[in-house]
Amino acid sequence: MKGAMEQDGYAVAPAVFDLMETASIAEALQAVPIASAGTRNLLEFGWCRALVGRIRSTLEIRGVAVQCTLFDKTPERNWLVAFHQDLSIPVRERVEHPELRAWSVKEGQQFVQPPVALLEQLTAVRIHIDDCDPENGPLRLVPGSHRHGRLDESEAKRLRKVTGEVPLPIGRGGALILKPLLLHASSKAASPRHRRVLHFLFGPASIGYGLRWQHAV
Repeated sequence: MKGAMEQDGYAVAPAVFDLMETASIAEALQAVPIASAGTRNLLEFGWCRALVGRIRSTLEIRGVAVQCTLFDKTPERNWLVAFHQDLSIPVRERVEHPELRAWSVKEGQQFVQPPVALLEQLTAVRIHIDDCDPENGPLRLVPGSHRHGRLDESEAKRLRKVTGEVPLPIGRGGALILKPLLLHASSKAASPRHRRVLHFLFGPASIGYGLRWQHAV
């Protein structure tokens, strides 16, 4: 998996959680308030924090979990996301530093875009609570695009044209591990139904620039 992550920026791990475990997670999610496409605040729940150790040991993920976002695509919320990189991180408070930019507040949390050197140390793990087939809006990736740093629009288009894109349908309980700098997108589902994903973000415990994580599990 390490080689694939370095070269392509992603790897797939099937059956990280079994059917009973995903059913238990789905039951817990029923009590989570959702606005729009999902919510970024799942690490506030004990059951979500309990998943972190299992993910870290099973997938050999280093660092601390700093965020867990629920994405829920349904017939009523059949959304799409254009190709992009994940450039913002959740932090405890705003600080002044010349290398920090694009501060914002989302669901009551401070977010900032740090330097690429920090973004390169992050790893995202997407746990699928439902089957996601080619008709249900799977993530589409541009392999290797994470190795080009922060991309402007023209460079992102060029890489996508030259490299092409890969759709990644993943079964219930499976995981997609990816680097946040990897270009990725998601189309509307052609056959919409629940497509719940828990998107965990892992990073180093200490991040510098005067920043502190909002959560560090």
